[in-house]
Amino acid sequence: MASTIRPRDAGELRQAVEWALGGRLTLDVRGGGSKLGLGKPMQCDEVLDLSGISGIVDYAPEELVVTLRAGTPLQEIEALLAQRNQMLAFEPPDLGPLLGREAGQGTLVGAVMGNLAGPRRVSGGAARDHLLGFSGVNGRGESFKSGGKVMKNVTGYDLSKLLAGSWGTLAVLDEVSVKVLPAPDQTSTLMLRGLADEAAVKAMCAAMGSPHDVSGAAHLGDRTALRIEGVAPSVDARLKGLRELLASIDADMEELGTLESRAFWRNVRDVVPLKAGANDVVWKISCPPTEGPAVVRRIKAERHGAEAFYDWSGGLVWLALPASADADHVLVRAALGTTGGHATLIRAPAVVRAAVPVFQPLSPALAVLAARVKESFDPQGLFNPGRMG
Repeated sequence: MASTIRPRDAGELRQAVEWALGGRLTLDVRGGGSKLGLGKPMQCDEVLDLSGISGIVDYAPEELVVTLRAGTPLQEIEALLAQRNQMLAFEPPDLGPLLGREAGQGTLVGAVMGNLAGPRRVSGGAARDHLLGFSGVNGRGESFKSGGKVMKNVTGYDLSKLLAGSWGTLAVLDEVSVKVLPAPDQTSTLMLRGLADEAAVKAMCAAMGSPHDVSGAAHLGDRTALRIEGVAPSVDARLKGLRELLASIDADMEELGTLESRAFWRNVRDVVPLKAGANDVVWKISCPPTEGPAVVRRIKAERHGAEAFYDWSGGLVWLALPASADADHVLVRAALGTTGGHATLIRAPAVVRAAVPVFQPLSPALAVLAARVKESFDPQGLFNPGRMG
């Protein structure tokens, strides 16, 4: 059984990496451990636990920047920002409960390394778009920094975009600076009831393409939700305009106030609608919004018991399937057809994740490029070996 290394600062982190490098040992890199069940199972020699490198380094509300250490819990950051009526605009989700762990264990760095974003992704951008700077250690035992408290790239690689979504396989970070934004004074949700998937996606795309600044668009069952945020007079005016835009749609309309809206969108963010079926397999499918209903329809035609809901105006499909030995990965990826989309297996037993591709298989050209990047950052395969397949 792997023992645990728990560095307390950047210096000890580098020493730990150098020690593992010298002994040709592999490292299971983790922060709060909320997403241990995501990705292929790993057999590592040691656990590198970053929870000891924790705390806020600097918070400048007037500059909309917060700098924090890698093991800082996400909920601690959100509580700090709330005191100054600010927020993380990309709405990083808490996937812990979906993956069978307690809520509130995740770290912001973990969300960034997975490039995870919630409903506001359609208007506020991905996690990588809010990463200003960071420092860490690569798989050669070298400390490095990128950016700072303003948007800046280093020569050769756009490291923010490279590391976000790498799931800890390229480098281990000890500190990050992220952009924050003022939180909205008021949040309202226009709820349309009774639309089928295709009609719902059409309505969401119309709303997102309107001048009414919709910050969230999701469809769950027979409910289609459109979020508008800001100061009260603006929210009221934009809600009125949205109602007029969608007046010809045959659907009942109602409005949710700020508290109800925040609770609703938090559930969408954390994929709560799919949490109940704890034995189900869960997929995250990204595709063009207009293709989402057809993808789901093809899957449901072959697999009884499939359930799905849509976020990102239909561009993100959360899909639950009955448990199976292969997670129906061939069916799911075949349903994408020529859409250019991709599917990630988010929840499944370890034995299933070990047997099937968890992440979308890369084309031969991209696979060669990914191997070159891995060789550049971590030639010995030190960090999270095999997690991404």
